[in-house]
Amino acid sequence: MKFHKSYANCRVRRYLLIFTALSLVLLPLSLIYLVWNEQLQKIKGYEINNETGLSLIPEYAIQSLSPEEMQEMSVRMEARLNRLKEKCSEFGLDVVGQDTWHTPNTWEFLVNKKYHIIWCNVFKAASSSWMFNFNVLAGYTPNYLLKTKKILLNLARERYPRVTLQELREAQNDSTTFIIARNPFERLLSAYRDKIVFALPYSFHDKLGRSIVRNYRKKPKLVSRAGNTKYPSFPEFVHWLLDQVKRGNYIDMHFVSATSFCTPCLIRFDMILKFESLAEDQLYLIEKTGLQRVIAPVWRNMGKGGRKTQELQQQFYSQLTKQEMLELYNYYQYDFDLFDYDIKEYLKYARADEEAGAAASGA
Repeated sequence: MKFHKSYANCRVRRYLLIFTALSLVLLPLSLIYLVWNEQLQKIKGYEINNETGLSLIPEYAIQSLSPEEMQEMSVRMEARLNRLKEKCSEFGLDVVGQDTWHTPNTWEFLVNKKYHIIWCNVFKAASSSWMFNFNVLAGYTPNYLLKTKKILLNLARERYPRVTLQELREAQNDSTTFIIARNPFERLLSAYRDKIVFALPYSFHDKLGRSIVRNYRKKPKLVSRAGNTKYPSFPEFVHWLLDQVKRGNYIDMHFVSATSFCTPCLIRFDMILKFESLAEDQLYLIEKTGLQRVIAPVWRNMGKGGRKTQELQQQFYSQLTKQEMLELYNYYQYDFDLFDYDIKEYLKYARADEEAGAAASGA
């Protein structure tokens, strides 16, 4: 019995000695790493913000606008907000109601209380770039965000819980709220190519695309424009989307109208950035919010396929008839009007309705 007790005591002492030895080795190594990491950041030109732990962009690398440019941007932003207010009133969108157009929607707002900035994330409107930025503001390092295989939206939601309307309005009292607008048809095509044409195998959108093919490929109006792909042609996709709208079904967040998604007539916005002038617009936002040393105006996920925007617009929208295009416009009309976009250029691309009808008859 004494032998067993003695043996047990020896084992305990042995484990304590091993633990102590490991501590003596690992603690200095940890301290060395922390000091080395901070020095490395300084060598690269970065400083560490002791309050937030974020790497600060060095002064020499900050991009900024001149005082004259800032004044011009201020006038631009005011004009956009004035138009928004006028159009909201004109269409009666500033009155609370029962449908999705008249119900404040806080679902996709990201509220950063530390830096007093709030963003309604309109997917396919520089969303990848600003999701990256908001993750940086949430404390993730840029290096981690560039290497991780995790979805940035999921990472963001771990630190940006969804808010109620009351919580959003309280946060807005000392914050800047912004939205990024994009031409609705350009945004839709970008979403179609990214989520349908280039869908990841076996993903939700890959399965959605195959479902659209099964249900729309043999329709008389579409058979001549179907192609021979596993994913739906653009006309097939548009017909599916219009059917979802007509039936009052849920519209995927990548395809839904920005007006319905962010309800800018019912929730106050302080700035409207535009995809087409984002280089200047985001510099203005970053400077007005005092974030010049925290986030940089970098664009990410600039599209797949390397094709020029105008060339792509013509290639895909020329596959639609004028009637199909007008039906599509009818759904996105508020996005066009509130954010000052025009459909005229697209109507030039449209096929004649008779041309599509004749092709269907011939098939």
